[in-house]
Amino acid sequence: MPADTTTTPEADAAGATPKTDAEERQSGLRTIRKVAPYLWPEDPDWVRRRVVGAMAFLLLSKLISVATPFFYKGAVDALAEEGVPMLALGAVGLTVAYGMARLMTVGFQQLRDAVFARVGQRALRMLALETFQHIHRLSMRYHITRKTGGLSRIIERGVKGVDFLLRFLLFSIGPLMLELLLVGIILAVVFDIWYLVVVAGTIALYVWFTFAVTEWRVKLRREMNDQDTDANQKAIDSLLNFETVKYFGAEAREARRYDAAMAKYEVAAIKTNYSLAFLNFGQSLLITGGLVGVMVMAAMGVQNGDLTVGDFVMVNAYMIQITIPLNFLGTVYREIRQALVDMGEMFDLLEQPAEVTDAPGARDLVVDGGRIELDDVRFGYDSDRMILKGVSVTAEPGEMVAIVGSTGSGKSTIGRLLFRFYDVNAGALRIDGQDVREVTQDSLHASIGVVPQDTVLFNDTIRYNIGYGRDGATQDEIEAAAKAAQIHEFIEQLPDGYDTTVGERGLKLSGGEKQRVGIARTLLKDPPILLLDEATSALDSETEQEIKEALMQAGRGRTVLTIAHRLSTIAEADRIIVLEQGEIIEQGRHEDLLEKGGRYAQLWTRQQSDEAA
Repeated sequence: MPADTTTTPEADAAGATPKTDAEERQSGLRTIRKVAPYLWPEDPDWVRRRVVGAMAFLLLSKLISVATPFFYKGAVDALAEEGVPMLALGAVGLTVAYGMARLMTVGFQQLRDAVFARVGQRALRMLALETFQHIHRLSMRYHITRKTGGLSRIIERGVKGVDFLLRFLLFSIGPLMLELLLVGIILAVVFDIWYLVVVAGTIALYVWFTFAVTEWRVKLRREMNDQDTDANQKAIDSLLNFETVKYFGAEAREARRYDAAMAKYEVAAIKTNYSLAFLNFGQSLLITGGLVGVMVMAAMGVQNGDLTVGDFVMVNAYMIQITIPLNFLGTVYREIRQALVDMGEMFDLLEQPAEVTDAPGARDLVVDGGRIELDDVRFGYDSDRMILKGVSVTAEPGEMVAIVGSTGSGKSTIGRLLFRFYDVNAGALRIDGQDVREVTQDSLHASIGVVPQDTVLFNDTIRYNIGYGRDGATQDEIEAAAKAAQIHEFIEQLPDGYDTTVGERGLKLSGGEKQRVGIARTLLKDPPILLLDEATSALDSETEQEIKEALMQAGRGRTVLTIAHRLSTIAEADRIIVLEQGEIIEQGRHEDLLEKGGRYAQLWTRQQSDEAA
């Protein structure tokens, strides 16, 4: 009687600290409490009506199910000409009634599933949407420390866990308990209390044995899954470094490394298979013992004349009826435990607080001219290491201000603070006199257009990627933005034009083409403030010059804050700020800074020498 033939991982999330049994139970109860409102919400009313309807169909199916063996008993007694014919239907009529009862049991079960399906899918959708929205609300600090694939797996496993929990907790464990209760009552009332004692004792032993062995198997399977993950990681790591392996002639070494990991997996897998065999045999022993015990009691009753042959058959039917769902108890129990773990991870994510939030009563940002002011800004990603140490910068409306400096000086940090991916530790950052911490994030983001160093595109068409700058933009508006970004002619030459798919992360386009699409997207957004975060540093000199012209076009009539690595791109800036270790050491126009012969002049001379070489 197989109780478990799958290999679904029960391991905790990779890297997570294993929880104690008490912590897992507490987490499971929390998860059930959080799911319950989705099944019984105050609004809409149809959800509760469907839940009640599904439970009613469930109850009907179980009542008919436990009554079905009575028709079987009557048909057998009628054929054996024993006792009073049940309902005077005769053997044929009772057989037909038996078949109809079985059909009605299945029919009501399917009605239950059909009625509940919309409730379950609504709960899945709402939980997935809530988690997805919450992930987008989480701060940059959280996202740069988490793997995107890990987040998607948390959502995927959590949603599947909800589906499994709803399906098996409501429609497997609950109905099984109800059926066992009804069958127990029938055995005690129709036959003898000792029948109930034997059945109840068998079930109690069976459940105890199944849960105990399953808990043991969970630990074995966790070890097996860990070894499987380790072997898989070694294989992928080796294949990703294919060239390095070849360079050092390490094929045999990599094979030995992989085989050693697989050997550990082999040992763990064998233990898991042995434990499955032990579980299945133990379950069969207990169920068979209980079945034989009850059937012996019934046979003695028939032999003594206290029971009919139909009674003997009915007892056997009830034992088989409760045995079938019990066979899957180990699997269901293990999967419910795993579902609770997966859902717990998802709810842990939902409880993760957002670092940057709108202040109570925050108003929308009103941009009159686009004046940007950093007032003695101090900031550090970690409290013990400050990145910006009292930076004060002002960009007047329509002015282009460039920020330059060596790696780690804090250039890009200023851009992240302006967009409010982080909040300053001290000082203030204002736009037209309004502290960015006191306005809504949506209005702030709507007022700033960003062209990053590496423009990442969606795996969709060029039209979609440019149109992403403003929801609902027309084709004419998209083309106008493309022309301003000097990419329209290139798009027109493509076989599919604006319907050309750019590939994952835009890999079908060159770096310059991706940048132009990104510029067009930002121009379509039409923000009063433009942030250029090293927008040309990854491009060759020829492409850089072309993109530079597009950026100059994009900056007209806007306040532009340029974070630059290549100084040649910001020579025309109205003002250049030179940062060093989080402090401003120089500022002025390009020509003035060169004449000064300071840090900026050193950087300029070095870059010119590198390009000449």
